[in-house]
Amino acid sequence: MGANTMVKKLSRQEIAQRVAGDIPDGYYVNLGIGIPTLVARYLPDDRDVLLHTENGIVGMGPGDPDAPLDLDLINASKEPVTLIPGSSITDHVVSFAMMRGGHIDLTILGAFQVSASGDLANWDTGHPEAIPAVGGAMDLAVGAKRVYVTMEHVTRDNAPKIVQQCTYPLTGYGVVDRIYTDLAVIDVTQHGLIVTGMVDGLRFDELQALTGTPLTPGDTIARLN
Repeated sequence: MGANTMVKKLSRQEIAQRVAGDIPDGYYVNLGIGIPTLVARYLPDDRDVLLHTENGIVGMGPGDPDAPLDLDLINASKEPVTLIPGSSITDHVVSFAMMRGGHIDLTILGAFQVSASGDLANWDTGHPEAIPAVGGAMDLAVGAKRVYVTMEHVTRDNAPKIVQQCTYPLTGYGVVDRIYTDLAVIDVTQHGLIVTGMVDGLRFDELQALTGTPLTPGDTIARLN
C-alpha cells in the first residue's frame, strides 16, 4: 500500500528547517552535501551554533547571493558561503583532526540508504554510471558525537531508502542517530526505529508500507506541517 496521494511531503528546504530547529545551543556542526547544506539558512537566531566544513571553515555563514563570488569560500556542495565574526580558516589536516578526534558535536549527512541498526550508505550506489564520492563522510560518521541523516523517504522508483540491511557499500556501521525524511522523523535506538514525527494526513500504516524495515510509533508523534 502506498502513501495517501493527498499527503504533502516536506520540501528539501522544509526538511532542512526541521533539522535546524532541533540543533542544541552551543553545538559544533558539520554539514554534508545536498539537503544538509541548506540547514545553514535556517538556524534560529537565539542559538549559538558554529558550522564546520571539511574543507577548513569553522564558523561558516549562509551564502550571500549579492556578494561577489569568492571560490575560496565554499561549502561541501561547492556553493558560496560567508564567514561569521570570529570564524577561522584551517588546512585539511586540522579540519580532519576535528572530525576524527570527536570535536564535532553533530554531523548532518545525506544518504542513499539507512539500515534498521543505523548503518549508513551514502557514497556509492554501485550503478555503472555513478561516480563514487566518499569525501570525509567516513571520518565524520565515526568521529562526530551524533549523526543525523536527511533524505527522501523513498527513491524515484518508490523503493524504500530505510531498509533492514543496506545493499550499497557502507559508510559506517551503526552510526546514525536520527533520520529526517520528507515524510517523517525517526530515531535510531537500541529498541528499533522510533517514529517521533510524521507529515499531516499520513497514517502510520502508510509510512510503514514505504519503509523496508519495521517501525515503532513513539509515545508522541509530532505533526510536521
